Amino acid sequence: MKKTNFDRYLAEQLKDRAFAARFKRAGEAWDVALQIAALREQAGLSQAQLATLLKTSQQQISRLESPSYEGHSLSMLRRVARALNARVRVVLEPADSAKVLSVAEPPAPYRASRRKLP
Repeated sequence: MKKTNFDRYLAEQLKDRAFAARFKRAGEAWDVALQIAALREQAGLSQAQLATLLKTSQQQISRLESPSYEGHSLSMLRRVARALNARVRVVLEPADSAKVLSVAEPPAPYRASRRKLP
């Protein structure tokens, strides 16, 4: 596939670590915003109708669906998910993708502190 001027520009910009970090965070916020909007539309609800269900304002729903918004709280995402018959899944991954943690085996600091149940 032929690279566009934008592709070349973006590749150059991503060499800057600070830019790359901001770009990644923006992508994560974009994903959340698109998922909320898609689920709301799939449910046949307007922003105002979803806001009424959640006892919040239409402006708050608009904010949640904005790719530039980074203030999503877990409690609000859970409320939205319940109203839209969805669930919230949060995945924390090691920055070094070579280190993969098993869900069944928590990181070492947590293993030592776990108590055995009777």
